[in-house]
Amino acid sequence: MGRLLSWLGGAATRVLFFGIFIGLLLPPLAALCRPLLAPAVLVLLLAALLRVEWPSLFAHLRRPFVVALLVATLLFATPLLVWQVVAPLAVPLGLPPTLVMALVLMAAAPPILSATAITAFLGLDSALAIVVAVAATLLVPLTLPPLALALIGISLDITVAAFMLRLGLLVAGAALGAALLRRLAGPQRLAARARQIDGAAVLAMLIFGVAVMDGVTASLLARPGTVLLWLGAAFAANLLLQLAGTAAFAWLGTRGALTAGLLLGNRNMGLLLAALPAGVNPDIGLFIAVAQIPIYTLPAASQPLLRRLLTGAAGGVRTPP
Repeated sequence: MGRLLSWLGGAATRVLFFGIFIGLLLPPLAALCRPLLAPAVLVLLLAALLRVEWPSLFAHLRRPFVVALLVATLLFATPLLVWQVVAPLAVPLGLPPTLVMALVLMAAAPPILSATAITAFLGLDSALAIVVAVAATLLVPLTLPPLALALIGISLDITVAAFMLRLGLLVAGAALGAALLRRLAGPQRLAARARQIDGAAVLAMLIFGVAVMDGVTASLLARPGTVLLWLGAAFAANLLLQLAGTAAFAWLGTRGALTAGLLLGNRNMGLLLAALPAGVNPDIGLFIAVAQIPIYTLPAASQPLLRRLLTGAAGGVRTPP
């Protein structure tokens, strides 16, 4: 098992690129993995916490301006911007209203928790990623329901206290587990097993990616045009938000700006699966599933470019204020 995890850790982006399609090709496996969605998220967060450079993490906490600005951009500015851009174009471009709703919900969601692992694989700032991802995840029950109702008229049936309690228990459980493992194993042993920890994160992402595809294959066979439109919109939204985020936070330096872009483009819409009311259009759930495909494939596709950008910027990364 150790060798398998080490191999997965060393081939993360390639494995994820192809692994996301397993659930599409094997629908019974996707249905079988569906109950493992929550455990996979917990393992992923635990692995991310074990791999974070704690001095860098505390440095970000001592300078909260960047974190607060990123969280505000993620939870407030981005959904308002997407609504203002997409809504006027819906009629001229013939976009279905459901797709507009799904894009706004995507823009209002927090970053994926796996962003911490992906940034580590890509050589970006994983400490900044985990601080922002966790803060936005804990705050989103307060921001998403009113924005969804005001912008697209969807009333999300979320009990704020219960939702925050579930998220808080998830994050606190992973943090407690990471602290316990650090104490028992020691920093040197954890450093020696860094590749295996990365492999555990990749395995958790694979399980999540397979499970979330439950039902997508049937939709693809029944309505290929709709699925392809949803997929194209998910890719476009992911890429454009990444580019906008990188440009907006260019003052952080190359590494920080690319990290901000990755956070803005890759959103944890899986949280919405439990929050959407029963009567909501099922095509929004379909969009949530296919939106995972760019999340899993774009890191591998962009890795060569990111390496060149980071190499060219070596020694010139600015320190955030």
